[in-house]
Amino acid sequence: MGVCLGVWAIRFGKVLGQMRRAHRMLFVPEVVMLRMHLMDFGSTEAARSKVFLRSAMVAAAFAVLLWQGGPSLMAQATPPPPPDTTPDAGGPASDNGSIVVPKKKAAPEEAPPPAPVAPKIRNPEGLPPVSIVVEVPEVTVDVGVLLEKTHQFVPNLQAGNFVVYEDGKPQKVIGFKRTEAPITALMICEFASTNYQFIYDMRNAAYSFAEQLRPQDYVALMTYDMNTKIVADFTQDKREILSAINSLRIPGFSERNLFDALYEGLDRLSRIEGQKYIILIASGRDTMSKITLDKMLDKVKKTPNVTIFTISTGQVARIMTEGRGGWGGEMRDMDYLQADNQMQNFARMTGGMYFAPRFVAELPDDFGAINSAIRSKYELIYHPTNSAQDGSFRKLEVKLVDVEGHPLLITDEKHKPLKYELIYRNGYRAKQEVE
Repeated sequence: MGVCLGVWAIRFGKVLGQMRRAHRMLFVPEVVMLRMHLMDFGSTEAARSKVFLRSAMVAAAFAVLLWQGGPSLMAQATPPPPPDTTPDAGGPASDNGSIVVPKKKAAPEEAPPPAPVAPKIRNPEGLPPVSIVVEVPEVTVDVGVLLEKTHQFVPNLQAGNFVVYEDGKPQKVIGFKRTEAPITALMICEFASTNYQFIYDMRNAAYSFAEQLRPQDYVALMTYDMNTKIVADFTQDKREILSAINSLRIPGFSERNLFDALYEGLDRLSRIEGQKYIILIASGRDTMSKITLDKMLDKVKKTPNVTIFTISTGQVARIMTEGRGGWGGEMRDMDYLQADNQMQNFARMTGGMYFAPRFVAELPDDFGAINSAIRSKYELIYHPTNSAQDGSFRKLEVKLVDVEGHPLLITDEKHKPLKYELIYRNGYRAKQEVE
């Protein structure tokens, strides 16, 4: 039994040594002492058994101690890390230490400034709240500058070259730009049963205008005899306009109510915003309109942002039958002279142009001039010195001047003077103040 206990103690001592080495706690003196006791008391078997029993008890006590307090002992055996002596401002902790970048201190968040207090305005005692609204009138004038011979647009003019007069008083131009934009136009064509030459000229003129349309343009077609008819409403499809012109074959009545048709056309265009144009293709005669010439001219003055271009038809037929004598021939000639005068007035009052082509070959050049006048213009803006909103008619006049204030001289490449014309509205009607 003693031998068994000795063997067991030796084996337990080996296990204990492995555990101690694992926990970095080697109890070398205790093992040496155990071996010395075995050597000293090896002569007597009873004494050797006591020593083995005592060693076993000591080994068991140490095993229980390691089992319950091993981690704490290991933690006590592990030396603590050195304290951090790095200064806050950075730099090495000792003579041979590493350099540390100083830590950035978080800036304190500043509170946003308070919103300013709105000033309190108090009305005088006994006075109810009153708001004052001042409406400053603004006038826009579209001016076209064309050469008289070629009808070409004159470019590269500056704001200082334009002088605007309202009722004879110069105005200060505050806005100036050159505009070139798509058009919104209404073609009004005379389609009456009078003479085929008039219908022939009307169809050719309408075709020439429709051929020069661009994809962004809006155009409508209206015809008239004794009644008015919308043949094609506003569209961007050029083919639809050409098809509508081609459908004008057989007219219905011989009466020509020009004033009624033009009045209705102006009324329709007044509902559309922006600049609009009327292409009036007619003989200019009126036979049975309910609207008189005075009312027609007043309507033209009151309708803003509408420019009328007129093309007279039947010039060849008029030339062939002119001066035949007789009461009927003289009255007819006077009627056509009056018709030409009316067509010119419609164009001049709105800043348009008047044409009286005799041959078909003249139409492309005439409508080329109309396109140049429509698409390329100078836009002038000013605040009138007469700010009264009394509904009165204000007469406009525009002149071209040079730097010194003299009339502007335009020359060609050979320094020969070129004649030019200014196209603009001859006036406008001020707004009527509503009480």
